[in-house]
Amino acid sequence: MHKISVSLSGHQTSISLEQEFFDTLQAIAKKRGISVASIIKNIDESRTPDSNLSSEIRIWILKQLLKTSK
Repeated sequence: MHKISVSLSGHQTSISLEQEFFDTLQAIAKKRGISVASIIKNIDESRTPDSNLSSEIRIWILKQLLKTSK
């Protein structure tokens, strides 16, 4: 597991992702020329309040990979 610390809406939070998901998130961020924190912030802002942020990040990564595989 890889722990990521980010500031979201002025609050420090920690997210745990499997290394493979973290590596993929980093690769997507690099390809887009943006930071991992920026992607996480966007995911956080678009999720429902009762959803788990780590799960939402995994789903977002999966959707990005599915888009590129078509």
